Amino acid sequence: MFDADVASRALGIELVEAADGAAVARMRVTAAMVNGHAIAHGGYVFLLADTAFALACNSHGPVTVAAGGDITFVRPAREGDLLVAHATERTRYGRSGIYDVTVTRDDGEVVAEFRGRSRTLNGS
Repeated sequence: MFDADVASRALGIELVEAADGAAVARMRVTAAMVNGHAIAHGGYVFLLADTAFALACNSHGPVTVAAGGDITFVRPAREGDLLVAHATERTRYGRSGIYDVTVTRDDGEVVAEFRGRSRTLNGS
């Protein structure tokens, strides 16, 4: 799935690992990702978390998509920061699932907390 994810790869997101309902992805904040406050635009942080979420919920095999997602921004990230997103499956029930993603800087400081809701597509 990640090999076909042009959007994530074009932004420099790297897959570190994905298996058994968990995933780790990382991304370096570039100058093009910084807003007028000199911090990473929240949309890029969300995109990184969403990518890790997608990798985790698709690690089981069937095609699974996002049904929704929420993010809480905890600390700012800045140009040059390496962000790491750790996605963990909380539960799966029927065709639905809930996943938590913690986005940190590479120094371990939490930047954001994301919760995603997944849905496995029929026939997959």
